[in-house]
Amino acid sequence: MRRREGGFTLLELVIALAIVGALVAIAFAGLRVGLAAWSQGEDRIDVHQHLRGVATLLARAVGGAYPYRAAPGLAPEVVLLFTGTGERLELVTQSEPLPAAVPIAFTAVVLALESGDDGSGLTVRQRVLPNRDPFTDAVVVLRDPTIKTLGFSYLGASGGWQEAWDGETENALPRAVRITIARTQAGRTESLPPITVSLRTAAPPAR
Repeated sequence: MRRREGGFTLLELVIALAIVGALVAIAFAGLRVGLAAWSQGEDRIDVHQHLRGVATLLARAVGGAYPYRAAPGLAPEVVLLFTGTGERLELVTQSEPLPAAVPIAFTAVVLALESGDDGSGLTVRQRVLPNRDPFTDAVVVLRDPTIKTLGFSYLGASGGWQEAWDGETENALPRAVRITIARTQAGRTESLPPITVSLRTAAPPAR
């Protein structure tokens, strides 16, 4: 009888190729998952860096709030220029969001969610003081349509947080302002922990 020659049969080759193909498919699928996770991680890092930059800008402007008194518009009464709601804050600051070419002592600033051609988003307005319409005529210096959530709350003298603050009624600045922002990208909302900014509360003489 003739001895069987060494080597693989056709069936053995087919089985070996099938196994190799399955291993390659599994490895490729794992690589795709890894790349997708890496891409999402990079996107989240970019989003959080952007949020931190916006939060720093807002905190700087709010932290420079000054108890500025003036007569807004045609009103004869001198009031403290600070009015805040849950999604809008009007204040006078010594740290304007967009620094001017020359030093300026006081700047009226509006921080709010406003609607535009690209939908609602964070809008920052400012105007140099003194003037008679510090907030209504403030000019847009920054608009970020990716910021879809903007919230403010105000710490009163009693130690409780309030959803609104009227400088004319309170006759003082709040002790602190808590800022909440969130950004929406690709259907996903990313947010930062609330930021609490302390304010000076002493009221200066009327201007």
